[in-house]
Amino acid sequence: MATSRSGSSSKSSQQRLIKKYPNRRLYDTQTSTYITLDDVKQLVINNEVFNVVDAKSNEDLTRSILLQIILEEEAGGAPMFSAPVLANIIRFYGHAMQGVMGPFLEKNITTFLEIQNKFQEQSKAMYNGKQFGPEAWAQFMSGQAPMLQSMMSQYIEQSKNVFVQMQEQMQNQTKSMFGNFPFPPGGNPPGK
Repeated sequence: MATSRSGSSSKSSQQRLIKKYPNRRLYDTQTSTYITLDDVKQLVINNEVFNVVDAKSNEDLTRSILLQIILEEEAGGAPMFSAPVLANIIRFYGHAMQGVMGPFLEKNITTFLEIQNKFQEQSKAMYNGKQFGPEAWAQFMSGQAPMLQSMMSQYIEQSKNVFVQMQEQMQNQTKSMFGNFPFPPGGNPPGK
């Protein structure tokens, strides 16, 4: 289920259902019309709660549709993720830390959105309740680059420290759980 930025439901209390047909067309059951990926992207931007399901099997396809939108956005000229970042994300699949990485990224994005919302609230207060347009935001952010870089560096350092602490706690828990087993130093069980 796609949710709003803050994780809460959208203005309407009813979840929107979008069906995906074998011909790759998406059908919005609320408006009784076919829609495009751009329309789904707009639902996300508008904080609409929706679910995409396969029309035949009822399989939940929401994540794959959202990933498809991200792929199109990344290919569209101003990618958010560099190749090394994507490679590092891929390396976590099948890794012992895979279950930790998703919640870690989610928490960091939530925190980043909270910072962004605070900036928006402050800008409204400074400009008599008017919201900055995209051009004004770009100009404001370019003027704030040194301060933002400093804030982001501090934030990244704090995130790194939290992640390292989590990793150390997991290692200590593992040692306490398995410390009494007769494994030789080096971590290989006897006979291997």
